[in-house]
Amino acid sequence: MKGIVFTEFLEMVENEFSYEVADKIIEENSLTSNGAYTSVGNYDNKELLMLVSSLSNHINKPVDELVHAYGKYLLKRFFVLFPHFFDSVESTFEFLDTIDQHVHIEVKKLYNDAELPSFETKRISQSEMQMFYRSGNPFACLAEGLIEGACEHFNEVITVKSEIEDNYQSATFTLTKEA
Repeated sequence: MKGIVFTEFLEMVENEFSYEVADKIIEENSLTSNGAYTSVGNYDNKELLMLVSSLSNHINKPVDELVHAYGKYLLKRFFVLFPHFFDSVESTFEFLDTIDQHVHIEVKKLYNDAELPSFETKRISQSEMQMFYRSGNPFACLAEGLIEGACEHFNEVITVKSEIEDNYQSATFTLTKEA
């Protein structure tokens, strides 16, 4: 998993909770990386799971809730770090349609070793879309948070219904725009 996912997670922990909490969750785990992440490095996804579990214990929030909140945070950060991915789209549905065909292709050009999830979209109608998430990593809640972060970014009221399967490695999200 790319280091940017780790560096942004630790930045969120520092901003939302404290530097001390970020240090504690690193120190209390036996991390191969020793918690020294770079945004372009590659790291074992199990380390992120350990960090999130430790954070969950410290702040008494469920892991799924934290991963979901991190997805929303990460979408905001992607908008700051990679604004060109958002330049030619004007809605959540348009943006989600571009992830596999545009965003992930550009990411692969920069990081050919990146292990990216698959995001397939299917338009049901003008106001309804399905998105299919598949990954070797158990981060369907992160994907849901990213989707909801996109809804907030584009200032759209969209209900997201999720059917998570395969130990969080796949999900079907049904998005319905409010009239």
